[in-house]
Amino acid sequence: MVGVYSNPVIQLITQSDAMTKIILLILLALSVISWALFIYKLILGASRRRQLMQALSDVKRASTFDDLRAVASEHAHTMPGFVITKNLTILKTLLETRQSFTPLSDRELEIVEGDLEQSVADVLHTEESYLPFFAATAAVSPLLGLFGTVWGLIHSFVRISEKQTADIPTIAPGIAEALITTLAGLMVAIPALMMFHYLSTRARMLEYYLYNLTDRLVFSVNTLFLK
Repeated sequence: MVGVYSNPVIQLITQSDAMTKIILLILLALSVISWALFIYKLILGASRRRQLMQALSDVKRASTFDDLRAVASEHAHTMPGFVITKNLTILKTLLETRQSFTPLSDRELEIVEGDLEQSVADVLHTEESYLPFFAATAAVSPLLGLFGTVWGLIHSFVRISEKQTADIPTIAPGIAEALITTLAGLMVAIPALMMFHYLSTRARMLEYYLYNLTDRLVFSVNTLFLK
């Protein structure tokens, strides 16, 4: 513990005023939450991608409506399972109102495709729910650092006024406080911005796989079991 407190940066933080400590604590909280959410989204994204690939493979092998229902049941508690189950409901409704198992009409295809697109939109909305936090963190952190910079400079001028001198011992603590908050703001903002763009790209990839799945569902409905 002695070695930790002998670190000049730690000493500077412990000797700083309440406002500087509050700014640093806010930045620390933003950093911890950002990294926790990012790791969570990475793990969840990898799992959902595997689920999507498996569901797509299973849908391609389906040759009847019962096969599709079995796929939906197998993936019931997954994201692709939600998409499949939600759209099998409307397909079942359409089948019950038909007199024969002929290919879907253009109007019915529009209904199915519209329902599929809404399902994808719902999933993507959930997937992108954390992205505004990363964007806000990347935008706010430098401003908090800048606020700390101005606050530290004000302290330097106040000390100069009080001691009537501008020597290094007088102005150094305030300048150091200013620089430490600036550094902390950038250390939070830069990773948050990278996380935002990476997760945005992952969301676009997820959207691509989801539309592959929905396109395959429409194809299966119209050409495999409605003959």
